[in-house]
Amino acid sequence: MTSAPTSATEQAWAALGGDPALLGRIGTSGPAGLLPSRLPVRELARAAVAVCSLAAAELAARRTGGPVPRVPIDDGAVATAFVSERHLRVDGRAPTNFAPLSRFWRTADGWVRTHANYPHHRARLLGTLGLSADTADDVAVEAAAASFAGRRGSEIEETVYAAGGLAVAARTPGEWAADPRRLALRDVPLVERERIDAAPVRRTVPLTGTPLRPAAGLRVLDLSRVLAGPVATRTLALLGADVLRIDAPQLPESQDAHSDTGFGKRSVSIDLTSDAGLGVFDELLAGADVVVTGYRPGALERLGLTPESLASRRPGLVIGRLSAWGHGPWDRRRGFDSLVQVATGIAVAETEPGAEGPPGALPAQALDHGTGYLLAGAVLRALTEQHDEGGSRLATLSLARTAAWLTDEIPAPPDQAAQDGTYDPEKWLTETGSPLGRLRHALPPVAFDGAPAGWSRPPGRLGADAAAWLTA
Repeated sequence: MTSAPTSATEQAWAALGGDPALLGRIGTSGPAGLLPSRLPVRELARAAVAVCSLAAAELAARRTGGPVPRVPIDDGAVATAFVSERHLRVDGRAPTNFAPLSRFWRTADGWVRTHANYPHHRARLLGTLGLSADTADDVAVEAAAASFAGRRGSEIEETVYAAGGLAVAARTPGEWAADPRRLALRDVPLVERERIDAAPVRRTVPLTGTPLRPAAGLRVLDLSRVLAGPVATRTLALLGADVLRIDAPQLPESQDAHSDTGFGKRSVSIDLTSDAGLGVFDELLAGADVVVTGYRPGALERLGLTPESLASRRPGLVIGRLSAWGHGPWDRRRGFDSLVQVATGIAVAETEPGAEGPPGALPAQALDHGTGYLLAGAVLRALTEQHDEGGSRLATLSLARTAAWLTDEIPAPPDQAAQDGTYDPEKWLTETGSPLGRLRHALPPVAFDGAPAGWSRPPGRLGADAAAWLTA
């Protein structure tokens, strides 16, 4: 007799190494029918936020010496936070989340999706078409459409990636299931957890006061970009950590994206490819408790910043890292949520039956947001283990592995057909003054009894802060 599949929350909590007895602390409420999708996106979102919240509650209990608080999860707050970038307004202005060349294109054998939000990715894509970087968007769109229409998706994919750009041919779920890139993830856990040294170092101190901020007094170096990593570190900042985001001065980043994910953080510009920049980083690392990385594998390793090196220089460190593709033939390729959806068959699975247009998409960048909350939960659980036992710990996640969780492992809810996504998000939105202007933004979905209702500081301008810790 086959046992019934466990829920997404049970799966995610087990992936974090959590005690199953604590799952009873979680309760859920809120409007029905949110994040409508043919795939169980609502269940992924709820589970990722729930286990992150439970991990925060568990750490709070360790640091206070009290019981693990209740974890009331509001589906409305979760759904609103999973599209936080769409709700963001800066003095009433809505940011542009996708550039004109970040889209689907019809090919000779199907569809391909490109990603060109960053100027350097746009320039490299245009270079494959024989166009200069200053080509107007309307001209570039017309040229790309004409070129791609006569070429196979796989050829476009390889040509653009070889030039340093980003393009992925749309695959069906069946094609992805047989693909070497998917097979490379077959035996990989949703969250890879390792202890990478046996140092007995424990740095947490007793936690007091309200609201409960279980990461208070801890210092986090944030070496991540765009969405999943910044969502994780935004959550750690909510929970009291001093988060210092590091960006390279030579690598452009979106201020609008940071205006969404930079709550609670400070931002510095450091060139890690220079001796001076590495010296500043070493000084910061000497006081860090957590390092979160979101660059493709190999990028930081070339600078000597491997997990083992970081842990040897700062015993007791907790490291969380993520990438787009995880293990396998594409492990060192750049990638974004929209591209992972296309490669893994999600976009095809979300296409309306009989539709002649491009493939569909999830109702949120759920791979990014979901992986972000899982990563934050993994760091929090590692901090609990570090509090109990010492030692440096490493948690590794990828968008492609989260995609496999969504498509192959989370059981579909019985009421999935009834989802329509109709709800008023205003209850879960607020406004905050900032150096950037008046921000309308989503409230944090992470919750437990006594949890903070918001961040201690608004986002500021990228690179505007000092490269130093706030706490002594």
